[in-house]
Amino acid sequence: MEVKEHNRIMSDHDLAVLGLQFVAYVKPVALQGTKAYSIHAADGTEIAVMDDRDVALATIRSHDLEPVCVH
Repeated sequence: MEVKEHNRIMSDHDLAVLGLQFVAYVKPVALQGTKAYSIHAADGTEIAVMDDRDVALATIRSHDLEPVCVH
């Protein structure tokens, strides 16, 4: 029996929505010349900006999301 595999190409939107309810990204940024950390949803929407990386990670976890750091 022959099995055919079909690879589906995901759009940028499909990829963003894939983790929307499960992950949030932390990205280092400069805010008024000071180091800060922005929190983004999986689709790239900025959710918040924190002064401390550990606080940003804890905030994400407190909302039952998995933090992912972006460098």
